Amino acid sequence: MFDKILIANRGEIALRVVRAAREMGIKSVAVHSTADTDAMHVRMADESVCIGPPSGAQSYLSIPAIIAACEITGAQAIHPGYGFLSENAKFVQIIEDHGLTFIGPTAEHIRTMGDKITAKETMIALGVPCVPGSPGGVPDLESALKIGEEFGYPVIIKATAGGGGKGMKVANSAAEMEVAFRTARAEGKSNFGNDEVYIEKYLMTPRHIEIQVFGDGKGRAVHLGERDCSLQRRHQKVFEEAPGPSISPEERAKIGKLCADAVARINYIGAGTIEFLYENGEFYFIEMNTRLQVEHPVTEAIFGVDLVREQIRVAEGLPMSFTQDDLVINGHAIEVRINAEKLPDFAPCPGRITQYHAPGGLGVRMDSALYDGYSIPPYYDSLIGKLIVHGRDRPEALARLQRALGELIVDGVDTTVPLFHALLAEEDIHSGGYNIHWLEKWLEANF
Repeated sequence: MFDKILIANRGEIALRVVRAAREMGIKSVAVHSTADTDAMHVRMADESVCIGPPSGAQSYLSIPAIIAACEITGAQAIHPGYGFLSENAKFVQIIEDHGLTFIGPTAEHIRTMGDKITAKETMIALGVPCVPGSPGGVPDLESALKIGEEFGYPVIIKATAGGGGKGMKVANSAAEMEVAFRTARAEGKSNFGNDEVYIEKYLMTPRHIEIQVFGDGKGRAVHLGERDCSLQRRHQKVFEEAPGPSISPEERAKIGKLCADAVARINYIGAGTIEFLYENGEFYFIEMNTRLQVEHPVTEAIFGVDLVREQIRVAEGLPMSFTQDDLVINGHAIEVRINAEKLPDFAPCPGRITQYHAPGGLGVRMDSALYDGYSIPPYYDSLIGKLIVHGRDRPEALARLQRALGELIVDGVDTTVPLFHALLAEEDIHSGGYNIHWLEKWLEANF
């Protein structure tokens, strides 16, 4: 068993790991920038180490500072949370070279799935269905135009090393290809240091469905159903639910087994998410995230498992505490991401929290690091909390979400809470009749 783990992250996810470690009797070390000295994860951890100035590049992304913090405190393992260094293969390799344990997959798996082309090739070889498109990187505009002609427009150009919606551009015709191709390459270069792109057929009305998988690194793996994350703005998820309202039990069992078998064959260890576009009853692989997802609480709610605890267990070399037969869906769960942003432009809104009250009651969970008097720094992502509700069925979960949103108080800054009040007045939300383009069209008409 680990005696002490270091959490290489901040905010609500760092606090989430602190809590799981404490329940397991493991001490936790929080790292923080000078801007986060008074952050809740720093207050709640057993120990804390300042690792640099406010800039993420000089603190939370500083591998030498994080390794030094481990050496100073005697931490034996590092949990990366999500974002920052969570999918950095170099970081994992350095951790291992220092005799420490990374609570997550191997460097090889992160490298394989971090490159979109390699990931797609790997999944095809494992029998996972993929979106039709270029077999590899597209070197120039002439090749891009040929692919557009072959598959038919619209197509989407994606940066090989992309993520978070960056380096993704749609071309609806050959006339739009040049600008889309050059822009995607430029964004890939500026954001990820890699201007390679690939091209896929652009599906018109798909849903975004992701399968939660978990492996023990020894050839055993399970799936924990699906999450529907179709409500997105600029490729960023804002509303996630499990199970997906459009997925039948038969489809769930089939695609879930396919994904679990695939990660078992590569001896994957820990939590991972295989993301698909789903249209007309067909699943098309788009990427695999080799980390814990922001929306993992909805899966925890319907299966009654602690995914962070399980990550720590398998990193210690222990077996998974459940089998596929143990995983039975109970009810319905929804998560909404609360950001410190000013509507209608969604501009970041850092500032001091003058009053904070988290909702409560049966089936309500609030994952947040806010407290009265806390000052949200301007240097990081604007996510300040995740409101998760669980009900016996989807209508009950939606009603519970509406009630919980009404109880939530975050004063001092603007937030995206009004967006969710407005969405819950829409029939398409209650019927589940939406796809990945629905929210942006609705925002154009209503905001």
